[in-house]
Amino acid sequence: MISFKYKLYPNDHTNIDHQINVACFIYNHCIDLRKRFYRRFKKSISISKLKAHIAKIKHRKRFSFFGELNSQTIQDIIERIEKGYKSFFSKKNKHLPDFKGKNRYNSITFKQTGYKYLNDNKIQIMGKSFGFFLSRPVEGRIKTVTIKRDSLGDHYVCFVTDFVRKKSKPATCNGCGFDFGLKTFLTTSNGEKIESPLYLKQSLKKLKAASKKLSSKEKGSENRRRARLVVARLHRRIANQRLDFIFKLTKELVEKYNELYFEDLNMKGMQKLWGRKVSDIANSMFMNILEYRCNQYDRKLVRIERYEPSTSICNGCGYKHTGLTLADRSWTCPQCGTFHDRDINAAKVINKVGRALSTGVGDVRPDCALHDQAVAA
Repeated sequence: MISFKYKLYPNDHTNIDHQINVACFIYNHCIDLRKRFYRRFKKSISISKLKAHIAKIKHRKRFSFFGELNSQTIQDIIERIEKGYKSFFSKKNKHLPDFKGKNRYNSITFKQTGYKYLNDNKIQIMGKSFGFFLSRPVEGRIKTVTIKRDSLGDHYVCFVTDFVRKKSKPATCNGCGFDFGLKTFLTTSNGEKIESPLYLKQSLKKLKAASKKLSSKEKGSENRRRARLVVARLHRRIANQRLDFIFKLTKELVEKYNELYFEDLNMKGMQKLWGRKVSDIANSMFMNILEYRCNQYDRKLVRIERYEPSTSICNGCGYKHTGLTLADRSWTCPQCGTFHDRDINAAKVINKVGRALSTGVGDVRPDCALHDQAVAA
């Protein structure tokens, strides 16, 4: 599956906004029903019963406006709630699904009906036609269509198709290890350092000034609405810049390397220590897009364990430096006398352990992985 996202032309979107608001009402109604059902019977209502309940009450006069949405779109709303509960109980999310205001529920999905793809840049949603900016052709057979609304009120159409894009461009290098850091975004085992642009830091002064103006406006006023749009526009620009940087970098990496070795990091723990800077670097987003790129180009992505002491081990002889602190950006191995740049050494260690995991040769436990690799070399 692959997704194609396009921006709708800025014409009258009142009908779409109304349908998203109806979807929000149904979402909150189902959340309320699940909570009341649990309080009374001490168990969760099944997804099939919830779907049957909504299908039944939408024929009543009070809930007749439910019929303005496609039946499969309503089913998708209930499936979102079920997915949220499963994510909470599997500890992927911290919170249970809860009520959402109209400004927080921003998308509806059409599965098989409710839409019609007319031509290159026209789509019909529930009987009304909309045009969109066709930045690239829609490839493959359309499986689902999602209409999204962002914080600025702009609308986007997302096509999910069954198109499989495989690129057979050969890599110029076999494999490489990468060390993620705060000073530099990535350090390669070849000694190359890729700096992080830190787009949030670049726009922080403008963002603070716009947020200060927003806080001084009277709630509910037109001036506050305009000030909120200024802040939202800045946030969207930062997010788009970061996404553009990550897509370009991941494409460059998968075109260059056949295998990529990364260390699995505890990003939540790092965020508690360093806060906004970790969020600005967006390592999790980078790894998700890199995994997509690796599948697209048929490359191998290997993640080594987060407890591998990559920073404190000499990549030459395997000596473990126990007294290394975060302030030490370089060190000399007391056993073999090799001078190490902290980040480059870590990348070389990740490269060696990643190769051992990829090939299945040698013991890759922290205490003896590099020793085995050194002996084999």
